[in-house]
Amino acid sequence: MVTKKYIPLAIFDDIDALIDARIPQTLPALFHHDFKQACTYLLAYQHKATTFRVYRRELERFCQWQWFFAQVPLHDIETTDLENYLSFCQMPPKHWIAPANVKRFIFKNGQHIQNPVWRPFVHRPPDNTGKPTPHRLSEKSLRDILGFLTGFFNHCLQTHYLTKNPVNLIKQKNRFYRSRQSEQVTRRLTALQWDFVLETAEALAQLEPNKHERTLFVISVLFGLYLRISELVPRTVNEIVRIPLMKDFYQDSEENWWFRTIGKGNKERDIAVSQSVLNALIRWREHLKCDTALPFHNDQQPLIPGRNPYKPIQSTRQIRRIVKTCFDVAISKMEAEGLADKAEQLRHATVHWLRHTGISEDVKHRPREHVRDDAGHSSSLITDKYIDINREERHHSAQNKVLSN
Repeated sequence: MVTKKYIPLAIFDDIDALIDARIPQTLPALFHHDFKQACTYLLAYQHKATTFRVYRRELERFCQWQWFFAQVPLHDIETTDLENYLSFCQMPPKHWIAPANVKRFIFKNGQHIQNPVWRPFVHRPPDNTGKPTPHRLSEKSLRDILGFLTGFFNHCLQTHYLTKNPVNLIKQKNRFYRSRQSEQVTRRLTALQWDFVLETAEALAQLEPNKHERTLFVISVLFGLYLRISELVPRTVNEIVRIPLMKDFYQDSEENWWFRTIGKGNKERDIAVSQSVLNALIRWREHLKCDTALPFHNDQQPLIPGRNPYKPIQSTRQIRRIVKTCFDVAISKMEAEGLADKAEQLRHATVHWLRHTGISEDVKHRPREHVRDDAGHSSSLITDKYIDINREERHHSAQNKVLSN
């Protein structure tokens, strides 16, 4: 029999370990089937690394609370239990909070064991005076928890493990967060949203390759090469119609691959091609039944053919329609998994957000001058706008500013 003084240790490991996961010895028999159901849910996201990590964190917190604190099996969970859980998350016991983010499992004496320092929650950084900051989940975190719970219980319904979703019966969710008429809209996708979009494009390509292999390639190059939508369709440059062709991908004398395009202001630029984009190109050419895996120096085939494989897509409207179809399917998937807020944000997204997202991700890891040139920015000041600053760290650093010397 567990008690409410239980010290939580990590249960859910990485994907490989979960595939053959054994029921923890400390888990009462009452929850063995719940454990298997939880593992099944997580493994459904084994090919989406970011989503897997987010859902594992949320599922770990909920299961730790359910099994070792509330001690209520999934079949008996009621709306009041979930309301108690949300209150618990706002102020968890001190022994459920770790001083810092640490690995769940560690290698010790040749064995993969639970990290004794890990806890389901993490302390916030100290304030500007060095005093500890009380643990308190943000409004956004509480929204995310409710969204996750909706998706998890929907999964249990779809697999016939449960017959109801108690989250849907929570009538006064504004007890835990303020309702908003509109969410702040950014011009880029979150990592989770991008995961859904890319996975959706891959799934559509698998289901209907003749229609959606093109979708996957378009999504890939808009993100991976930071392309503007106009750079994928014919355009008139100096009274000459320029059509994006396969030969625009070319290899230099050092065997590096580049993509040449005409961007804003009719400026020509060369974009460094990553291995991921190169793989996307190879897959696309294989689908088109090209003679070679990669283009040769004078390959005149249109980069994005229309219905006629020898003629290019003619308008940006067609590209928008391709991307919107993918976004709409991704939105439906997110809503089905209880991510209504994230889905609503994605509903506001445009094709151009893929370019912004690609730049924002790369500027975290590449020299900004390299990203600037690949993006076709006229100044590094434009590229600097894509460098995210953590708002909490930004606010913390401002606390020592003075008004007088």
